Amino acid sequence: MPADVQWHFIGHLQTNKLKLVLPYVSLVQSVDSLHLLQAISAWAVAHNKVIDVLLELHLGAEETKQGFTEDEILSLCHSERSEESIRIRGLMGMASHTEDRAQVEGEFARIEALYKRIKASGMEDFDTLSIGMSGDWPLAVQHGATMVRIGTDIFGPREY
Repeated sequence: MPADVQWHFIGHLQTNKLKLVLPYVSLVQSVDSLHLLQAISAWAVAHNKVIDVLLELHLGAEETKQGFTEDEILSLCHSERSEESIRIRGLMGMASHTEDRAQVEGEFARIEALYKRIKASGMEDFDTLSIGMSGDWPLAVQHGATMVRIGTDIFGPREY
């Protein structure tokens, strides 16, 4: 790989794996809880680093989905943050796993509205909206996605 490649961590990050992930990534795309955010911050302070993160909004209807509520994200983004070890770069969301395009579009519209609201508040470095995957990325782009995850189109479907 080129020396300037930048790796992103996508997926659920367990706090006991931070030391295996954080030294190598430029962005953690899926911070889904205050506990994880605090653990990343503690690791960053201990290693004199600033970690870029996306806060995951709980979008999908499935109970198995992770993430913050809109109110929790607003609180995190608008609170006076004393530590400088975390840089909230934007939002990430996973739409419901469904063929119902209207439902997915509604979920993308919801996260887009929250993203625009936070961005309009003047939050520094808030520039990333990561939504959409191989099956729905065109719809995500229509709703302001600045980053999409197209693994299936590149690597093929998962074999279980």
